[in-house]
Amino acid sequence: MRARVRFLDTRPLRSSRPFRDLWIGTSMSQLGGQTANVAVLAQVWELTGSPIGTGAIGLASGLPLLLFGLLGGTLADAVDRRAVVRATTAGQFVAAAGLCAQALADNRSVLLLLTLVAAGSSCSALGAPARRTFPVRLLPADQVAAGLALTNLSFQAAMLAGPAAAGLIIAHWDFPAAYAVQAMAVAISMVAVIRLPAMKPRGTTTDDGTRRPRAQRGGWSVVLRRPTLWGSLATDLSATLLAMPIALFPLVNEARFDGDPQTLGLFLSAVAVGGITAGLLSGTVTRWRRGGLVQLTAACVWGLALAGFGLAGPLWLTLGCLAVAGAADTVSVITRSALVQLETPDAYRGRVSSVEHVIGVAGPELGNFRGGLVASATSASFSLVTGGLSAVLAIAAVAAANGPLRAYRTPTPTDAPPIDPPPAGPPPPTEAVKAVGQ
Repeated sequence: MRARVRFLDTRPLRSSRPFRDLWIGTSMSQLGGQTANVAVLAQVWELTGSPIGTGAIGLASGLPLLLFGLLGGTLADAVDRRAVVRATTAGQFVAAAGLCAQALADNRSVLLLLTLVAAGSSCSALGAPARRTFPVRLLPADQVAAGLALTNLSFQAAMLAGPAAAGLIIAHWDFPAAYAVQAMAVAISMVAVIRLPAMKPRGTTTDDGTRRPRAQRGGWSVVLRRPTLWGSLATDLSATLLAMPIALFPLVNEARFDGDPQTLGLFLSAVAVGGITAGLLSGTVTRWRRGGLVQLTAACVWGLALAGFGLAGPLWLTLGCLAVAGAADTVSVITRSALVQLETPDAYRGRVSSVEHVIGVAGPELGNFRGGLVASATSASFSLVTGGLSAVLAIAAVAAANGPLRAYRTPTPTDAPPIDPPPAGPPPPTEAVKAVGQ
């Protein structure tokens, strides 16, 4: 038994058929999305031959995530979350079918292509907060982290396999086939969502069954009133905003390895390999109840590993540092996601999930911009080392200031679930906060 817990914790797949359906559908959707991402990148480059054109893909996909992410959270706390995800998944299928159709028609308009990308991204953003609340409703409290670890593992596998598969598909059957793969993957995900049970937000009706007025408090207000929530999200933001390395990969590759494109690909693969390895060995992590302490430690390891990447000379050491960073990131994401879902009353989960979603999108993008800006004035090594060490210091400051996060323990199945607060008042304090107050 002790040997088994060191590896991937598959209890959620065995104990919950709805979660198993959701995981299969989500995994297929992620693989299809990675395939389509490469196809869009290649098609835009073919149409424009300009880095400005390929850079516009980031705006087309990133801006809708920021604009519609918070709206999706409000929507998820107002109606049946399954219905929200059904509708937005249907919208993603229409956008994927549109991408396939424009490729079959030999479209030469970059604007049309980017509009379809933005439409798919908008649907994804609207549905993401509701989708994030599913594992905590489908699984016992002590299996939520394991379920999120499985989801993260499938994402890492899609990042590793999706681009390679896309290259083969585009080489043999061109862009329409790659977009068709995405459309089929989204259709499979749609079937999985249809099979899920209804998931209306809890805490929205009174004891006699009448509907309470929905609480108007936004996700940011709930986060700021709960130390475990703001501490966990501040830890994540510190790690990504100060130490995100992706934008510096080409510069590091040029300076150390003569710009070899194969080496650049290895940088990305090393991060994914580290993440997959951590996912496969996540059985131990998901059973640790000190989720806050685990996240803080993993985030510090991320910063130190990227500082090491900034100083590393040999290729093996460079890739090793990136693999460690990828593993630490996976552990941090799993523990943060579980903590946020378990610490948030169900009536507020959609809005808080939207805040988590926005931070998860904006932090890495701003972090890449920060890294490039510092590197342009100094060097890639200076940017990576100072960024990694700054992240460690910022995370240490969060840990020092936030006792409830350090003391947080994942609830067991016998623990009472969080009680939804009355609409007019703030969410109740966590058990850790109560302990500190005493």
